[in-house]
Amino acid sequence: MLDSIMYLLPQTFRFLLAALPPDVQASVEEIRVRESRPLEISWGDRYTFVGERGEMVTQEMKAYKPTRQDCLTLLEMLTNHSLYTFEEELRRGYITIAGGHRVGLAGRTVLDQGHVKQIRDVSSFNIRIAREIQGVGQEVLPHLFDPLLRSIHHTLIISPPQHGKTTLIRDLARLISRGEWGANNVSASGKKVGVVDERSELAACVKGVPRFDLGPRTDVMDGCPKAEGMMMMIRSLSPEVLIVDEIGRPEDANAIHEAVHTGIRVVATAHGADYDDVRRRPVLKQLLDEGVFTRYVILHRRKGAPASYRILDYQGKSLELYPVRKG
Repeated sequence: MLDSIMYLLPQTFRFLLAALPPDVQASVEEIRVRESRPLEISWGDRYTFVGERGEMVTQEMKAYKPTRQDCLTLLEMLTNHSLYTFEEELRRGYITIAGGHRVGLAGRTVLDQGHVKQIRDVSSFNIRIAREIQGVGQEVLPHLFDPLLRSIHHTLIISPPQHGKTTLIRDLARLISRGEWGANNVSASGKKVGVVDERSELAACVKGVPRFDLGPRTDVMDGCPKAEGMMMMIRSLSPEVLIVDEIGRPEDANAIHEAVHTGIRVVATAHGADYDDVRRRPVLKQLLDEGVFTRYVILHRRKGAPASYRILDYQGKSLELYPVRKG
């Protein structure tokens, strides 16, 4: 998977990463670049520093430490030598690049009336490598199927960051669009799916065209704020299922209410350790208390053990525990 981003990296980083063992290269999930601090990678559930010859090291002193010029070159390449065109992304603290890869940024902020106007002197990069893993939703989807409406339950997928939420809802979009419900005696057709992809991670659109397979009946609103994108789709694209990543703001809740009251099924994700954790967030607590979601999927990913998921009903009561492919 490193091949998909190598062209965006300075020559120094390409040399170091190309020297990693092939199995590590194939499973790298994050590249952490911090000016004057050790270059770090994560793969699976492990982390390691990268040495000056591309070897994996555990001691900080032996690691390659990116220079100021490395960081400047990396930012220039990530923004295609046009920082101005990425002004909004820089203000929000991340850049999404072709392929759905997201790069988190940190550095000195510039404020305007108390709000972040931009990040200047970027000194930290978190390059998260997006992966399309088809099939991860096949075991989950049958338990989310609503036989009365012959569609999917209103579903909230919950997990901490990097536990596979985005990978799962991407595959759910594909399966729902194709009508591949995976349940016995189910012959429901594929649904019109609307995906609001605020951070360009779900679909990896290039000039508005998805590069990941989200199914034949899926429309994508790319780079659009979630709430606004949901309302635009409701008004103009008549989706039967709306899919949105990482909800949590009041405007998100308002848009979800609008979708539910117009008969559209909603699949969303939220950050949290479990059901009770999500209930501590006021906006999400309101949605849960109102019974908007009738299914919850809790993703777990423990070090050294296969990832798993838990299905909860509308009351937050556990149904069963199933294994799930690592994503």
